[in-house]
Amino acid sequence: MTISILFGTKNHSTYAEEICSLIEHAAKQRGTGIAKRKPSYIKTKFENENAVIALDGDQLVGFCYVEVWEDKKYVANSGLIVHPDYRGQGLAKKIKAKAFELSREKYPGSKLFGITTSLPVMKINSELGYKPVTFSELTQDETFWNGCKSCPNYDILTRNNRTNCLCTGMLFDPNRPNDKTKEEKEIVDHE
Repeated sequence: MTISILFGTKNHSTYAEEICSLIEHAAKQRGTGIAKRKPSYIKTKFENENAVIALDGDQLVGFCYVEVWEDKKYVANSGLIVHPDYRGQGLAKKIKAKAFELSREKYPGSKLFGITTSLPVMKINSELGYKPVTFSELTQDETFWNGCKSCPNYDILTRNNRTNCLCTGMLFDPNRPNDKTKEEKEIVDHE
């Protein structure tokens, strides 16, 4: 098994329907909120080169994409998914790290954020330098929050005026010294 974790390109857009099916299946299995995405939306992520895909040959193994908000002030890594046959091998961490790398390369001054109910994703985010934050520190772009409408917990979010939900908000701010990645801290320490 040789798994490749790649920055996605338009050539990978043929996987869009399969990715959407994986995300929907995982949401049903977990019984928690994962917003649905349409294949056309996933295709735009590949076309804009704002995606990471993991492949075992031609077999889809995993995926994550980048969303940009408020004129590049905020960037989210979303839709992290690993095929059930490949779980338990540390692939989610590798895919998320590659999406983090893509985000930092394309949008170096942007704050990276995510919302999740998944404890393993929270752990991965923490290892990348994200910190738990209140929702008020995340993008206030209505389009982002409208993406939560397909989540079964959307009523909780709206009932609380978007101040909290079952998800935990996490933020990496490259402008805060404590939010630097390990590699960035080593560079600063050696200057």
